[in-house]
Amino acid sequence: MYTFLLYAHIMSAAVSIGPFFVLVPLVKRMGNAEGAVLQSHIVTFKSATRLVKHAGHVLVASGILLIWQSSWQWSSSWIVLTLAVMFGSIFFLARAFTPKLRKLGEPNADKHGLVKKLNRSLWIYIFLLLLMLWFMVAKPALW
Repeated sequence: MYTFLLYAHIMSAAVSIGPFFVLVPLVKRMGNAEGAVLQSHIVTFKSATRLVKHAGHVLVASGILLIWQSSWQWSSSWIVLTLAVMFGSIFFLARAFTPKLRKLGEPNADKHGLVKKLNRSLWIYIFLLLLMLWFMVAKPALW
């Protein structure tokens, strides 16, 4: 059972991070896109974030079960720090993409400014995800 949970955890981590790297070139194309093309880019971005959200649910559930099945303690530094970054990233994610995508779809939107903000949010979120990945892989004992 542990091996299956570990596999599900690793796969959901890959699915939680991977789509954001695909969105980097898409965001750059959004700056020059108009009309139906821009709308299709927005739909693609929203679909990718929805996929990541559901993979994140599997990631959290499998992580909880893995800790329960292993000898790791909830007070281990890498677990505490992963959870802290995860909770912070949830609040960040709530404001990082949807409001900008909504405004980007409006007729008189400052597309270049919004695309710049969207790109910045994307890279910040990628950093947060990679930080959590590092905690899970390196398992640093900081206390």
